[in-house]
Amino acid sequence: MNRINQKLAENQKILSLYFTAGYPELNDTVSILQEFEKSGVDLVEIGLPFSDPLADGPAIQESSTKAIANGMTTKLLFEQLKNVRKTVKIPLIIMGYFNPMLQFGIENFCQKCAEVGIDGLIIPDLPLNIYEENYKELFEKYNLKNIFLITPQTSEERILHIDSVSDSFIYMVSSASVTGSQSGFGEKERDYFSRIASLELKNPQVIGFGIKDKETFFQATEFQKGAIIGSAFVKFLGNNPVYEIENFVKEIR
Repeated sequence: MNRINQKLAENQKILSLYFTAGYPELNDTVSILQEFEKSGVDLVEIGLPFSDPLADGPAIQESSTKAIANGMTTKLLFEQLKNVRKTVKIPLIIMGYFNPMLQFGIENFCQKCAEVGIDGLIIPDLPLNIYEENYKELFEKYNLKNIFLITPQTSEERILHIDSVSDSFIYMVSSASVTGSQSGFGEKERDYFSRIASLELKNPQVIGFGIKDKETFFQATEFQKGAIIGSAFVKFLGNNPVYEIENFVKEIR
């Protein structure tokens, strides 16, 4: 069974953290993942830096710019992850835009993911119909879960379609804004969380965008399976040494 599905089957709320590969320093990737393992993080999103990250707010955009300036590339990321499964057991997801994967070669990218132990992909700009027509079988061949995003504006028909082609979790964007722009959840967001829960989808949902502390984590997981912290953690990494990651996690849980 894929490690993502194993983790989702556990009777607990999921805490997922996002970081940009190659940030703050080029060779921090594996040490950050090892700290996640020690700190009890449930799921990790490894951001593949891209020069034009449309869905990302200032903090993650800046981390991408710095990572690229540091020398991070798709090829180097796979080299860094070559032996990661010797010390890191938690599920790993690469989150990135489609263009760098296309340039690398989609099957080559999927094969490398399988070789180093990546469990899934989040590709915000890969259209659902293109995935179904051209890449679904390929992802399945390499046991990679493709995770789709929904927003408060996503129609119920599309949500049900995404649910039907998904086989892990659905990434619930808490609002229509970019990452890092939320300051907490109000009635509108909580109504949205409740509405999606009432659909009783076959795939659990994990909420991203706007989760930054214990309060927002618990708000996000009242109805959903888990929550993802991105911008707040990237900001933390920019101001604190890697070995203090455990302190960040303790503040959430």
